[in-house]
Amino acid sequence: MNYTAIRRTLGTILKFEAIFMLLPCVTALIYGEIEGAWYLLVAAGSFLVGQLMSMKSIDTHFFSKEGFIMVGLSWIVMSLVGALPFTLCGDIPNYIDAFFETVSGFTTTGASILVDVEALSHTSLIWRSFTHWVGGMGVFVLILSVLPNSGGYKMHLMRAESPGPTVGKLVPRLKDTARILYMLYIALTVMQAILLIIAKMPLFDALCTAFGTAGTGGFGIKGDSFAGYSVPIQVITAVFMILFGVNFNAYFFLTSKDNKKLAFKIEEVRVYFGIIVVAVIVITLNILKVCSGFGDALNKAFFQVGSIITTTGFATDDFNLWPELSKTILVVLMFCGACAGSTGGGIKVSRIMIMLKTARAEIQKYIHPRSVNRIKMDGKPVEDETKRGVSVYLLAYAAIFIASLLVISIDNFDFTTNFTAVAATINNIGPGLGVVGPAGNYASFSWLSKLVLIVDMLAGRLELYPILVLFSPSVWRRKG
Repeated sequence: MNYTAIRRTLGTILKFEAIFMLLPCVTALIYGEIEGAWYLLVAAGSFLVGQLMSMKSIDTHFFSKEGFIMVGLSWIVMSLVGALPFTLCGDIPNYIDAFFETVSGFTTTGASILVDVEALSHTSLIWRSFTHWVGGMGVFVLILSVLPNSGGYKMHLMRAESPGPTVGKLVPRLKDTARILYMLYIALTVMQAILLIIAKMPLFDALCTAFGTAGTGGFGIKGDSFAGYSVPIQVITAVFMILFGVNFNAYFFLTSKDNKKLAFKIEEVRVYFGIIVVAVIVITLNILKVCSGFGDALNKAFFQVGSIITTTGFATDDFNLWPELSKTILVVLMFCGACAGSTGGGIKVSRIMIMLKTARAEIQKYIHPRSVNRIKMDGKPVEDETKRGVSVYLLAYAAIFIASLLVISIDNFDFTTNFTAVAATINNIGPGLGVVGPAGNYASFSWLSKLVLIVDMLAGRLELYPILVLFSPSVWRRKG
């Protein structure tokens, strides 16, 4: 185990987090809020400790095991430090609640313990939303895009943090791949913010919304989430939620000179849009009776489907009151999630496709024992290692889900609340049904349940393995 490399990586993370906290500090200056002093204090302390931890050492190379540990520990440390200003400035006095809120932010979950979000200072609101943006593309992707000497061994960090069954490079150099991803990410974020401002959304609201949409996080700054905004603002946000749920490879191909056609050949993206269209049509027809007309039903269905399948979590209506068919479709979309290589959470469309194609191939094998059925994605054969990885992922996912459900059931909430609370956190969505519906929150859960749901949020965002590796005793042995 290369403990030196782990220490240096954690130090680098702390220094980056200190830089991130400058945004709420500037916000505090603009609005004249004293809360900014606490953010500045935590930022200074974070940078100092980070500088001491990241002092130069000889051996900086590491392998897959260290990569998973670095990512898992870094996200936990980042959240622990990021929660401090909330408690110190008094916006979220209970540190467990502040930790829950911060993990929910960085993991782009959007689950909240806040009863009155509008009571927060502008300083805390901007930090709360900005954590979504930082966590959306991934902090290590950012680090790899700006730091020099990103050797091949740092691909272990990319694999541990990036969503999807497979992770690869867009271009030969990993650093250039990370830089391209962030350039696309920033461009889409800026584009959305500009359109929201044109649609007469206040600048502060537009920035918070763009941060939350880009990271598919869902922290709203209003008590009614998005219900109070105009229809044009809702439509713009819904469109960008869906766009951020697309595999970023498609955008890379669209912006390249010679590979534009490849963007339309990505099978996962086509299925992703197909699911959205079908879900919107069915839900629109199903909720007509509880809406003021077809246009209202279509707008609400489009927004909510886009919000749930991309695991963003914004809401324009309390879908907890919708007919059972619509609620069931939304729960299914919670598990489905967005595309691999996007900022969305969930199991991912590509994993579901591989699983279904594998099942179909096995059935064909029983019917025609001598036939050879190799499943393909985008015209290319899917390797056995990828299929095995999907199977193991789903098994681990089910085990964590069931264990979490059993533990939080101790709080004695109804099954719908418990089930969707776990589904909403492990899939990084935010709102569920029942007590944790769009009009509710997670404040009434016990500290034990909150800690379990925190682990679920981290496991869901990091694709399970980094968190599972952290809890494996054999990993921490110096020998073997």
